[in-house]
Amino acid sequence: MAAVYRLPRNAICAPCHEGAKAIIGFLNKDDEQQQEEGGHGSVLKSRGSVKTNSPTKGMRDAWGQVKEMRGREEEAHQRAAFLAQGLAMAWKEGVHTDIVVKPGTGPPIPAHKAILAARSEVFRHMLAADERCKAPAGDAISLPELTHDELALLLAFLYTGALEDDGGGGGRLPVPVEVPEERQLHALLVAADKYDVPFLRRACEARLAAAVDASNVLRTLEVAELSSSAALRERAMDTVVEHAEQVVFSPEYDDFAVRNAGLCVEITRALLAKMKTVDR
Repeated sequence: MAAVYRLPRNAICAPCHEGAKAIIGFLNKDDEQQQEEGGHGSVLKSRGSVKTNSPTKGMRDAWGQVKEMRGREEEAHQRAAFLAQGLAMAWKEGVHTDIVVKPGTGPPIPAHKAILAARSEVFRHMLAADERCKAPAGDAISLPELTHDELALLLAFLYTGALEDDGGGGGRLPVPVEVPEERQLHALLVAADKYDVPFLRRACEARLAAAVDASNVLRTLEVAELSSSAALRERAMDTVVEHAEQVVFSPEYDDFAVRNAGLCVEITRALLAKMKTVDR
């Protein structure tokens, strides 16, 4: 909260300026009073000292609720960091890993059956089948559709809830985990759909939707269709319609049309619907 509010030139009238100054002064005074009286008890004391019909009581109570919400948010962040750090550290140091996950290319990556089963219902069934067959500890499962780097990103997300190593695991994870590229996000979105990891699905959809433009919209639309992502599909289709000439006459569109005849039909219908709307 700013301690001083200066009047912007030609941007605010004098009464609004004075009102803003009064609000900031009240909030600053409230902070100072709580610091002097000490801790949470001062909040109750300050509230009790205000008369019921005081015009400042409503604002004071609202400010107290805002502070309480901020405290809860910070506590939630700390709890999430605590859980992620512990799991990532166990993965980083290879503590009691009992399975290796094999990608389509590259070396396998050690992991924990319990984490895989907890994060994905599909992995849980796969591992339950292994248990019925009395598979020994240290056995492996294969995810052949993923490269080594894509598998590293997937496992890092299952342990930390993040798409890259942000240091929450106390340093480097057991495999290099950098900010995922577009093609890696595509692979992760398909994997999230295949192995039923909704949180990863939403994270990938959000990043891809934010980055979609005329240059990558065909690839994004194709992946959205493959992963049954309705939200990303709608965002990509809107982008195609918005940049129709650039997209349809691009070199990539011919190959896209050969692979995705159904999507091309939908693009044509969407463009015709837009033309009718413009004509009206």
